[in-house]
Amino acid sequence: MTEPNVSVCILIDKKIKFELYGDYAADGFDKIFSGEFTAIADENGKIRIDSDKSSFTVENDIIFANSDPDADSFLIKDVVIGIQFHWEKKEKQRFTGSLQLLREGDEIYAINIVPVENYLTSVISSEMNANSSVEFLKAHSIISRSWLLAQIEKRSEISSAKKSYLSHFDSSGEHIKWYDREDHVLFDVCADDHCQRYQGITKLFAHNAQIAVSETRGLILEYENKICDTRFSKSCGGIAESFENVWEDVKHPYLSKIIDYKFEPEDYDLNLKNENAAEKWILSSPPAFCNTKDQKILSQVLQDYDLTTTDFYRWEVVYTQKEIQEILLSKSGFDFGEIISLTPIERGDSGRLIKLKIHGTKKTLVVGKELEIRKFLSRSHLYSSCFIVKTEEIENGIPGKFILSGAGWGHGVGLCQIGAAVMSDMGFQFDEILLHYFRGAKINKIY
Repeated sequence: MTEPNVSVCILIDKKIKFELYGDYAADGFDKIFSGEFTAIADENGKIRIDSDKSSFTVENDIIFANSDPDADSFLIKDVVIGIQFHWEKKEKQRFTGSLQLLREGDEIYAINIVPVENYLTSVISSEMNANSSVEFLKAHSIISRSWLLAQIEKRSEISSAKKSYLSHFDSSGEHIKWYDREDHVLFDVCADDHCQRYQGITKLFAHNAQIAVSETRGLILEYENKICDTRFSKSCGGIAESFENVWEDVKHPYLSKIIDYKFEPEDYDLNLKNENAAEKWILSSPPAFCNTKDQKILSQVLQDYDLTTTDFYRWEVVYTQKEIQEILLSKSGFDFGEIISLTPIERGDSGRLIKLKIHGTKKTLVVGKELEIRKFLSRSHLYSSCFIVKTEEIENGIPGKFILSGAGWGHGVGLCQIGAAVMSDMGFQFDEILLHYFRGAKINKIY
């Protein structure tokens, strides 16, 4: 196998401003493109590209390919990062490789086509501090590469089978949805947290990320001769979640429950599907690799906009009745009326809620899975769905206050980034870190 290219969607908008630094060619054009441009989805269903010197249209697709991959680059303006999270903002980002502009409906997709290893160097620098320990970054390079190649394979399988990918189930009493492969039909992966943070060469200002990717070139995790669909999140909260409880109902043995420590903590019932066991676990602070407040370690994993978060291992959110009504109406589109209760229906192996019953005076609904619950219950983000709910100030059966006490940050499946950083700081090597989080998997070099 030779190193493949990956197509990464950077931005979707009706108008995209970009700059080409160097000499770029495009099929069907004799001229060389360089300088500032604006791509607009025009009223005729085409893409109009304007510069200060000229204007032209293409049907629905154009690729600008550079002549010198080492020297040429392009910049896209107003790229949104941290979509729907508290750090959401726009910034300019610069990329190597080719730029594809693709029209779908009334919007234009700006897609970067780039070799896998170049993509990974950016991901490792964008997801965390590029000056993190090399062993931690090596481990992350391998899982990021494995996940990416697994997604490319999955997209190819879905496309060749000409089958749709269903990720939701709705009935009169249930709304079950998860977020994964189904969103990306026109490209391999997106550039934000939905997939892996990718910010081109914008963050390439340090050496350890390049070293980690270079020294693990072509290495992947595999299970039964198939590339592992490796996942990762910020903090598992002490126990890693199983894949099928967050995404589609498919079991991956290497993505199953693990205790994120050297041994099982004492005096706990670790069957966190049980409500009493989950409550005790969430309301305490058991030992775990990811149970740390060490800023030196946290700065390896968290970027500046993430470092404002200090209570990720155990956290609390308080809503008034008015606030929770407004959030649910805004985020779900359903008018529940006054909220009477939020009741756990089903939990996963880490204590994360898979199904939550929202009981209101106007509507009652069971919602799932993990991320949909988090989306319903926060204006920007909820750290995880591993939480319990207490109510206060009850009048005529209607609570005036909802207290959500929770554990962990993210879906909790696969590698726990903060836990892995702690393991690296303790002297564990990259292969030991990987085989702790992905039980039964093997490391293999495929190119």
